[in-house]
Amino acid sequence: MAVTESVTGGTPGGARAAHEGILRRQSARESRARTYARALPIVPVRARGLTIEGADGRRYLDCLSGAGTLALGHNHPVVLEAIRKVLDSGAPLSVLDLATPVKDAFITELFRTLPPGLADRARVQFCGPAGTDAVEAAFKLVRAATGRTGILAFTGAYHGMTTGALAASGGAGDVRVARLPYPQDYRCPFGVGGPRGAELAARWTESVLDDPKSGVPLPAGMILEPVQGEGGVIPAPDDWLRRMRRVTADRSIPLIADEIQTGVGRTGAFWAVEHSGVTPDVMVLSKAIGGSLPLAVVVYRDDLDVWEPGAHAGTFRGNQLAMAAGTATLAHVRENALAERAGLLGSRMLSQLRTLQAEFACIGDVRGRGLMIGVELVDPEGEGRTGEARDTGGATGASAGDREARGTGRTTTGGRTGAEDAGGRDGRLGVHGGAADMGGRDHVRGWGRGVPGGVAGAGDGAAGVTDRADGVVSAGGDAAGALDRAPGVGRGAVGGAATGWNADARREPRPAAPEFAAAVQRACLERGLIVELGGRHAGVVRLLPPLTISDEQAAAVLDRLADAVAAVARDPAGHGVLPPRPDGRRKPTG
Repeated sequence: MAVTESVTGGTPGGARAAHEGILRRQSARESRARTYARALPIVPVRARGLTIEGADGRRYLDCLSGAGTLALGHNHPVVLEAIRKVLDSGAPLSVLDLATPVKDAFITELFRTLPPGLADRARVQFCGPAGTDAVEAAFKLVRAATGRTGILAFTGAYHGMTTGALAASGGAGDVRVARLPYPQDYRCPFGVGGPRGAELAARWTESVLDDPKSGVPLPAGMILEPVQGEGGVIPAPDDWLRRMRRVTADRSIPLIADEIQTGVGRTGAFWAVEHSGVTPDVMVLSKAIGGSLPLAVVVYRDDLDVWEPGAHAGTFRGNQLAMAAGTATLAHVRENALAERAGLLGSRMLSQLRTLQAEFACIGDVRGRGLMIGVELVDPEGEGRTGEARDTGGATGASAGDREARGTGRTTTGGRTGAEDAGGRDGRLGVHGGAADMGGRDHVRGWGRGVPGGVAGAGDGAAGVTDRADGVVSAGGDAAGALDRAPGVGRGAVGGAATGWNADARREPRPAAPEFAAAVQRACLERGLIVELGGRHAGVVRLLPPLTISDEQAAAVLDRLADAVAAVARDPAGHGVLPPRPDGRRKPTG
């Protein structure tokens, strides 16, 4: 009898007892180092696409996706078929670094997707099956090629759990890597954010490299994430990334792009560096390239290939099932333009979340790129400091009241969309995905509504909510007081009187609220939604849904998240309702 049958069969009470028994034995026998299992006490037994079924019979929408590993979701048919073909063929499953037809097909497909400037002269090194080993290999490679030893890395980075990878990550204790500021808007290290903050970060980098008394000798390489994941879902500004490319090229410093989580369409481009047009010298890849199975590689410029035989090796670098699954995944993403769809759907989801941000003072920031999304939760009572204005612009003026949700083609007024409730209760986003475990009703279209005060609805016109990730401001509605900042006149994006960031001053970000974030994560799980936490203080709710998520499923995800935020805001750990926003907007009671 299959394991899934044995734990889910019988009475509901029996299934529940089996579920609890497995969790109890895990707690008694597994290491204290376990992480996800602590926050997500579920026992998955079946999965398909976005949906996981637990041993207790409950179903969940999985926006963790194996920490971004499952580009096509759980058990996608093309992945299963690729694995079955290898199993049925009688081919060897582990071959060290020997050439095989399966490996040849994987490399061919991988090179087909690489940025042209790299694909034309690339070499690939298969590593141990985890991304952290690919990072270690990249460090060894650039040190061997340059004869230098130092590595440049950035605050907030995460590159893996082995010693060298940890040393280049944000939580390093024994620092042997020069640390540079990574630009961000909400918690800008220079207190300004936007293009000005990115410019200051770039200048700091140049100063460290060019100042003979900086204490940082010319390094062997620079490693960066195009979007910091564990650091809190922080996209690198494209101009800054291009600047880092020039800085490193001018000084003969190999640039290493860590695309372990951002790759294979996650951010709206096949590789996240493509948003900026940057071609790195080295790319480290893992997670989604194995099609849900362990696989990691380093791809690099051929002139860096100075290694002696055996300079980097690993017993399981010849995982044939992972290569077959990876080939199928890479091809499916490419042939079905899933990266482009991730960009469009991700933008819509960000717009909806910024509408939610306008209602709840506990949401400090919403940011991301493609289907890599972060919602930072903060203490709304924490004091901020007055500082220099961020030049992010305002939203176009419009009359208050309900607006047409332009991205959806319908007008909503805050009620349900006529679809079956999929976890949320009060329609604050108008997002109810119906039978959302594997889809929903075709008529679920209303992803936003005009809330009191005139903040516009959703779609691609979430008016008045500033996109702090890239300075873009959506048009189409009134934004007065939409952001939790001192009111003032800003730059109109499309015309009309605009309100947004104060032209003379802004509020510093409020303190992170990790306990609140953990409560929201628990509330999401209660509503059948799996999310991850990240960020500097584990205060960022992260969404990493598979690229195959449907519009209806995305609506259900946002509905459940909104309902979880509202529920915790009404009663955070029994401490009562959070206060209204300082600008006088509604209390966050849902």
